[in-house]
Amino acid sequence: MRSRLGLIVPTIILVSVAAVAAQECRQPDEERRKAEELRDYIKANYTKYEYLAPMRDGVKLFVAVYAPKDSSKQYPIWMMRTPYTVSPYGVDNYRRSLGPSEFFAHDGYIFAYCDVRGRGKSEGKFVHVRPFIPNKTGNQVDEASDAYDTIEFLLKTIPNHNGRVGTSGTSYPGFYATMTALSGHPALKAVSPQAPVTEWFIGDDFRHNGSVFLAHAFGFFSDFGRPQPGENEVQGPRFDFDTPDGYDFFLRMGPLGNADTKFFKGQVEWWQDLISHDTYSDFWKSRDPLPYLKNLKAAVMTVGGWFDAEDVYGPLHTYAAVGKQNPGNVNILVEGPWSHGQWNGDPADQLGNVRFNQKTGEFFREKIEFQFFQRFLKDKEEGKLPAAYAFETGRNEWHQLDAWPPKNVAKKTFYFEGDGKLATQRPTSSGEAFDEYVSDPNKPVPHISWTSTSMTYEYMTGDQRFASSRTDVLVYQTEPLEEDLTVAGPLTASLFVSTTGTDSDWVVKLIDVYPGNYPDPDPNRREQLNPEKIEVRLGGYQQLVRGEPFRGKFRKSFENPVPFEPGKPDKVEFQLPDIFHSFRRGHRIMVQVQSSWFPLTDRNPQKFVKIDEARPSDFQKATQRVYRSAKLPSSISVGVVPSPPE
Repeated sequence: MRSRLGLIVPTIILVSVAAVAAQECRQPDEERRKAEELRDYIKANYTKYEYLAPMRDGVKLFVAVYAPKDSSKQYPIWMMRTPYTVSPYGVDNYRRSLGPSEFFAHDGYIFAYCDVRGRGKSEGKFVHVRPFIPNKTGNQVDEASDAYDTIEFLLKTIPNHNGRVGTSGTSYPGFYATMTALSGHPALKAVSPQAPVTEWFIGDDFRHNGSVFLAHAFGFFSDFGRPQPGENEVQGPRFDFDTPDGYDFFLRMGPLGNADTKFFKGQVEWWQDLISHDTYSDFWKSRDPLPYLKNLKAAVMTVGGWFDAEDVYGPLHTYAAVGKQNPGNVNILVEGPWSHGQWNGDPADQLGNVRFNQKTGEFFREKIEFQFFQRFLKDKEEGKLPAAYAFETGRNEWHQLDAWPPKNVAKKTFYFEGDGKLATQRPTSSGEAFDEYVSDPNKPVPHISWTSTSMTYEYMTGDQRFASSRTDVLVYQTEPLEEDLTVAGPLTASLFVSTTGTDSDWVVKLIDVYPGNYPDPDPNRREQLNPEKIEVRLGGYQQLVRGEPFRGKFRKSFENPVPFEPGKPDKVEFQLPDIFHSFRRGHRIMVQVQSSWFPLTDRNPQKFVKIDEARPSDFQKATQRVYRSAKLPSSISVGVVPSPPE
């Protein structure tokens, strides 16, 4: 069962914990005034305290607490644990905002911000995605035990609490929210992992199906991965690319192994771990919290964005794991049309050139997130929370669902045909009908049409017309649709392929092709992406809805890669993350297939080697074939929601 939510959204301007500093310099006067009023309100109504909380192994972790000055009643504790420091330090130096949104500070909470082990002012050694230890003995510690001990300390130290604790966090703090859920502390009543780091080999952040997300990983670890310079600093000076052109920079860098020899010089330990562990070994498996999400008592609300360039995988799989392993426990999924963390402080009415026609971020903060914590930490409830709040892109509508994916979806398969057609009928061609292209790792397919050194969030909705005109990209599309087609849930790419090399990447992109008469934005600006070209034309726009790479050597197993036999057809099948999107009447559905996506992903030499050890001579051209015959029917499968929606 599903129902549409009203599309009236609150007009109040909200200030995010994570985004305030970055956005304040460009806020209009009214928003800046509201931010200043919030800071004044916090200073007038909250007192800041600082503590070193002892852990069971004797290490002390830093905690900054903001407690209401009004001690006439009791308040719940909202806690966030972060590796990004809880600065500013000093009891007289206040944060600009408290909690996930301004609603929390105005309603009254005790706020606790915690430096995780080895970061900020906390003692101990920092370990990336520290593995969970399910059966700890003695003084063994992990992030779950640190969370448990921190909660114990807060309950014993802070007066006027009501005995209830909630936690949330976005991205890396989302991982620590998941770990807090695993603490099992009886006072923990509400947990909200948001874009949580979950699986760094299969689908989050730095590796996707074995390929390295090069621009993102390099950008993150060139700063965060270096030794911490001071107690108030998260990182040292940002890396100087000495060019705005990331495509050129990473191509000139050469093979993946050159990142350390040319730039990091052995200073970034995790970079070496990331690239050297290039199979799904125990190193990665031990860092996956999903198998341990059992016997949870706290209500869980996992939040993600359909267009989250960093952690689209984590929320969906966290929600599924909690639901499967904790029947009967409150388990909610929220998925909006958002980039990474966009829901925290942005109106979130658009991403890049794609507009959603409503302020989805503001709606989430007031009507979903705030209500979740109010219900479980203060027993205040305004209506029943559904199993899933999901925003349907294309038609741009919120829906309340009783499960994700919706229970009434039906599988539909689109097959690749000759002449670039995408059809629902299985191919009838005999023999080995195929399309082919030459993939040159020294001239890889770009992932964006503009210039950047980073993994820009806007690539997730970017126009793919620049790629469809390349000879090393295959394009298949339907005729204009006669009716809306709503797709919900994961996608499955099933490719029958061959290569003249011994390894290859296969990138599959699902695209919404706008009709030629689609109206341009009004006002028509794209200053963020290309200051020199102000206008964008949306007629014929090829909007990326979902794209995902797969490193071909893992087609049999992520643990044990195998080479391709040159020229021999083989099957590469993998899952692309979920979508909830309506392809409108008059639009076309397009699929693009290619073997590079640079510098979003690292270059595959197209030779079966350990890629971090590849030499320049290993990077070879290869002829790639994608088969489309009755015997070898390449396709993409989706889940279709009956139309019109209920």
